Amino acid sequence: MSLKRQLGLDILEEKYAYASDPVMGHTSEQKIPDTWVSTTCGYCSVGCGMFIGVKDGRAVSVRGNPDHAVNSGLLCPKGLSEHYTLEASNRALYPLLRNKRGKLARIGWDEALATMAEKFRGVQQKYGREALGVLSTGQLVTEEFYALGKLVQLGLGTKNYDGNTTLCMASAVSGYKRSFGSDGPPGAYEDLSQADVIFLIGANIADNHPILCQYLDANPSRTLIVADPRVTKTAMMADLYLPLKPRSDIALLNGMIHLLIENDLVDREYVAVHTTGFDQLEESVRKYTPEYVSQLTGLTPEQIYKAALIYGKANAPFIGWTMGVNHSTKGTETVNVINNLALITGNVGKPGASPFSITGQCNAMGTREAGFASSLPGYRKFESASDREELAALWGIGVERLPTSRGWAYPDIVEGAVAKKIRALWVIATNPIVSFPNLGVLQHSLDSLDFLVVQDGFHPTPTTEVADLVLPAAIWGEKEGTYTNSERRVSKVNRAVNPPREARSDFDIFLDLAKKLGCYGELFPGWTQPKDAFDEWKQVSAGRLCDYSGLTYELIERHGGIQWPYPAGTTEVRTTRLYSDGHFSTENGKARLLPVEWEPFPEQPNADFPFVLNTGRTVEHWHTRTKTGNVPILERLSPNAWLEMNPRDAQSLGLKPHDHIDVISARGRVKGVELRVTEIIAPGQVFMPFHYAEANANRVTQSAFDPISREPNYKQCAVRVEKAQIAPQYWGVRGSPRARVPA
Repeated sequence: MSLKRQLGLDILEEKYAYASDPVMGHTSEQKIPDTWVSTTCGYCSVGCGMFIGVKDGRAVSVRGNPDHAVNSGLLCPKGLSEHYTLEASNRALYPLLRNKRGKLARIGWDEALATMAEKFRGVQQKYGREALGVLSTGQLVTEEFYALGKLVQLGLGTKNYDGNTTLCMASAVSGYKRSFGSDGPPGAYEDLSQADVIFLIGANIADNHPILCQYLDANPSRTLIVADPRVTKTAMMADLYLPLKPRSDIALLNGMIHLLIENDLVDREYVAVHTTGFDQLEESVRKYTPEYVSQLTGLTPEQIYKAALIYGKANAPFIGWTMGVNHSTKGTETVNVINNLALITGNVGKPGASPFSITGQCNAMGTREAGFASSLPGYRKFESASDREELAALWGIGVERLPTSRGWAYPDIVEGAVAKKIRALWVIATNPIVSFPNLGVLQHSLDSLDFLVVQDGFHPTPTTEVADLVLPAAIWGEKEGTYTNSERRVSKVNRAVNPPREARSDFDIFLDLAKKLGCYGELFPGWTQPKDAFDEWKQVSAGRLCDYSGLTYELIERHGGIQWPYPAGTTEVRTTRLYSDGHFSTENGKARLLPVEWEPFPEQPNADFPFVLNTGRTVEHWHTRTKTGNVPILERLSPNAWLEMNPRDAQSLGLKPHDHIDVISARGRVKGVELRVTEIIAPGQVFMPFHYAEANANRVTQSAFDPISREPNYKQCAVRVEKAQIAPQYWGVRGSPRARVPA
């Protein structure tokens, strides 16, 4: 601090000056932009429209778009501070290659891409094409996902390619496919304001999708039912809160179906015309009486009756879910039971009524539609000869080049590296050292690789720090394309500022690597900008459920986003729903009712590990904090991890609020976490957010995955809690610890 500041002579008048802006009113002079650039938020899947304020080539402010169909000008704390991520101190600026001394050293782009191409080809020549794995994200624009899929599957020739969307949305995808024949959420956000009953299962939208709460506020006559083991902010809003035991949602849903059948609240005409499998479903739920379900869920028979009858007698009941359902070894089947409940009452694709998966990342939907990972682009099936032939003809390639089955999913790629079957790995815009369960296995897999490339907008991160090659990428606000949100709304993403230093858009990196590999001319002929990919993707999607063929960038901008399907020739922009006519994407056009049995979760508490650990999010942070950890206002609101514990459990262990404790499982230990003693969490359960690398919850989570979707079971593992034997760790803005303690 200068002497003038110490003496009070320098009052930082320029820094704290205020002025009037025609849009924002009286505000900080530094935040008044020269121009506003319209775009879409790059955090969660809600898809909020917003403007970035640009002054002298820098992003200085943001504001919500009051005319946008999704958010009507509202933004959550992350959105309101999103421009700070563009100039964060941990942005990746230059390509880095690990030298002979083991240090990451700056190199040029030409050398970086030539090295990458040489190492990948060398591994494939020595061990086979499938020895290369690729792990992507849900945060690129759709145009980048489309280009990346072609590059990986056809250019590099490996099908061992997946995204971190498998860690959050794969069970919803698999559940939709099994029930309806295709991925794709049937409903729309508008349903939340039109439903007379809203049933949220494992969905804490108040923390994780807060802008959706405006739709609840716009529907004061609705009845809100929330099923969640934890008394979340969303549960506090409920008219009927169901505090069920962890992983007992299948039992609850089967019990509700049992009661609907018993009380003749089934739409038998709809079931007969539009579904198959009702007799088998009816037989399978016969044992799920209220008394039996009460034993499994911890709910009273009266609560189960009440929930079933409220739902069954509703004219337009909406079911929404997020990670509380998906993060499970039974996630796919839980989605199937949710779909069963909607189908037997005829509540799919109706205004106000649908089973609706609320997606996680800003463009997880885009990669599902166009990414060429879990399916062929356009929701085509790998195993369908006609789908492969159609796509090959569109691309002008031999059909034999298209894989006939999906490659390994994310966890299988990780385990493949441990087994030395994956020898080189390309990680794009994700941070698996913090986000993948059972950290020890993940670290073993990365240590087993011959070559690791990490492409990210941020460095250092725990994952970039162990890479052999780091590629600096542009992020939201620095590139152009489209995102698709949870309700299938395609929105425009625009470039407001240039990427820092030598960072490049992911799209440009993909095209430049294709040139090094010698496949640019065949796969991306004449491509120079994302619009080239968008135009080709429109053709590939034509006639499919996710039809983009009538969309243009200009049309999307004009309407603040448009839902698909929007086939060529469409003239009216309106709310669309899937399956409103009762025709589904199955071979016979009928939805499948699938019997599902409740099972206990894999790792039950025991004498050594008596608590069930639940992990989740907080509103201030995003995923592993590579973005939000360097936004001071967000980091100061939530700088440290914590563990929630019921007062009865804390008393029995002799623990007090703000004690620092260790969380231990059979796999590892998280040290020095602050204890919050609260009735929010039930006895026998504890809760911890997963965002914090410094207190990595995935040191204790388990390698347990849904056998159908391959999604991890993050939500239940057995732990014990002990008072910490080390001094607590205090953290300021990430990268600036006030005090560090050795682990």
